[in-house]
Amino acid sequence: MENEFLEFILAIVVIIVAAKLGGYISNRFNQPSVLGELLAGLLLGPTALDMLHSWTFLFQHSEALTELIAIMAELGVILLMLLAGLELHLPDLINAGKVSAFAGVLGVILPLGLGYGAAVLFNTGGDEALFLGLTLAATSVSISAQTLMELKVLRSKVGLALLGAAVFDDILVILILSIAFVLVGESAGGVGSIVLTVVQMVAYIGIASALGLWLLPWLANHINRLPISKGMLAFVLVVCLLYSYAAEVLGGVAAITGAFLAGLFLGRTPFREEIEEGISAIAYAFFVPIFFVNIGLEVDLGAVTGSAWWFAAVFTIIAIISKIGGSGLGAKFAGFANREAFQLGIGMVSRGEVGLIVASFALTQQLISSENFAIAVFMVIIATLVTPPMLRAAFAKSSPAVSNAESTVS
Repeated sequence: MENEFLEFILAIVVIIVAAKLGGYISNRFNQPSVLGELLAGLLLGPTALDMLHSWTFLFQHSEALTELIAIMAELGVILLMLLAGLELHLPDLINAGKVSAFAGVLGVILPLGLGYGAAVLFNTGGDEALFLGLTLAATSVSISAQTLMELKVLRSKVGLALLGAAVFDDILVILILSIAFVLVGESAGGVGSIVLTVVQMVAYIGIASALGLWLLPWLANHINRLPISKGMLAFVLVVCLLYSYAAEVLGGVAAITGAFLAGLFLGRTPFREEIEEGISAIAYAFFVPIFFVNIGLEVDLGAVTGSAWWFAAVFTIIAIISKIGGSGLGAKFAGFANREAFQLGIGMVSRGEVGLIVASFALTQQLISSENFAIAVFMVIIATLVTPPMLRAAFAKSSPAVSNAESTVS
């Protein structure tokens, strides 16, 4: 047991150092740090070095290590979803506007439908095809937001609509993921079982919302007055974990849905900035790097052979085109000019951490195969890589209206 613990400590050291080094190198090339962390995982995993199984002079208990690291990664994804909820504001759902709603909804429906259809055409089962389609529906707007900030157009008409569309996108993907998990997960059964589970889900969301709207702010205020070291941070972690636990045990939905809801409601308290700062420090310094590197430890791109690479290529092309088409078409329907709609659609292409969360969850629940998981990771890598240069090109010859919108909003 002592040797296993020491090996676990060493493995965590290697993972965190590799993740942060990968993130640093990625930033140096004007790419998001998540890409570098993911590539570090691929380097350490079976795609290249296969650290846990090949470095026998350091790690002799690979099965135990794999399980322990996976548990730490699960905590990482829960904290990541908590932060995602904290970053969103309920009023944003109201104020995001018609453009954001149309772009967000169509930006989920079209990629999901096309991704599902492509997977079925390549002889993937219906349930697995659904979750592969969901990886295409997800969007990681943080990468686009960073690029738009560099271009000084984040507060432009397109930038604000993009942020609003991402709100609708996140809510829809989490909702569809939860419903899909209910319908095809391990607990799936006959019609009666599905109806019961849906009732459980609605009841859980209702109770969680009621507690989040009225009880959590009251508790947060009282906890804040108590002379407890880091009491607010401890309170938030307890709430997040309880919401996550109740989501699966009582609500029949994914634990990450509970974490997301916890963040959404805790973000309404006066302590949102304090909470976000504390959780970010814990998450991004320790748990989230383990999550992203563990993606690489679980995937073997070398296992994607033969016709599977054709599927990977088609899947990735669909991932890019469907977001531009879906979100762009939604923006066009809502009144955007062709160029503005095209710019918004490009901004929704990157999948980043959200796509990885969906893919990782589906793999953990044995809803997709390891080969298709590798294909999903490949798609996320390419989509993340192409988004910043595509955005720069789309805004390179922007009309003066963009700059005017920028100054007007500011």
